[in-house]
Amino acid sequence: MSVLFDEPGPKARGRIRVATVLGVLAAVALAVLAVRQFAANGQLDAARWQPYATWPMWRYLLTGLWSTFLAAVVSAALSMAFGLVLALGRLSHRRWIRLPAAAYVEVIRVVPALLLVYVVLFALPRYGLDLPLFWKLAVPLTASNAAAFAEIFRAGINSVERGQTEAGLAVGLTPLQAMRLVVLPQAARRVLPSIVSQSVGLLKDTSLGFVVSYGELLYSGKVLAAYNGLLIQTYLVVALVYLAVNVSLSKLARTLEARQPVTLRRRAARA
Repeated sequence: MSVLFDEPGPKARGRIRVATVLGVLAAVALAVLAVRQFAANGQLDAARWQPYATWPMWRYLLTGLWSTFLAAVVSAALSMAFGLVLALGRLSHRRWIRLPAAAYVEVIRVVPALLLVYVVLFALPRYGLDLPLFWKLAVPLTASNAAAFAEIFRAGINSVERGQTEAGLAVGLTPLQAMRLVVLPQAARRVLPSIVSQSVGLLKDTSLGFVVSYGELLYSGKVLAAYNGLLIQTYLVVALVYLAVNVSLSKLARTLEARQPVTLRRRAARA
């Protein structure tokens, strides 16, 4: 953080500690109040939680989790590929390539992913383009996250020293070969933590699948709650599954970032 902001002084650190303690106490108080309310309304009775100790219940939720992973992996792969093309387009010296790429990135970054889902779900079928159910979720997620990945890749490419490209050209590589063989491998290593972090956000965005009735984890929880009438229990279990997966991926991103040299992290941040 010292790369982007000044280090806080003693007074600022004291205020941060006080605010942190107050925030934690408020969160604990809310959690205690919620637990008491659940208990008062019988939501903590063992009979209401017993179904989630059975394999059929978990098998159904794990099927939804697999669908979530499938949509996330496919969307991430397509987003990275499209994002790399956009990043190279933004770095192009040709205006007719650079300007459309920049326009796409700047516009899509401010458009909510949910709006893109509605476009694919309602607008495209009117023009004869009715996508299969899976792609009604994957296409808008790809379109939305490609802009974010484009900026990540562009920052990584800009963080690579210009001398690396010049060295590639000096040994006889073409500009395209120097980019592909010299610059991109280094850039990818430097932005790997950011790629993982963005993938975590993409995984959470798959919850928009409930809009198109795609059977991801949240939609599976919705169907399950309507079937067994255990609304609070079902959504709490689903939330815990999301929490476990996202915390694991976030920890992976922090681990990858910690393993990078400090100089590389600073260059990527400045870019």
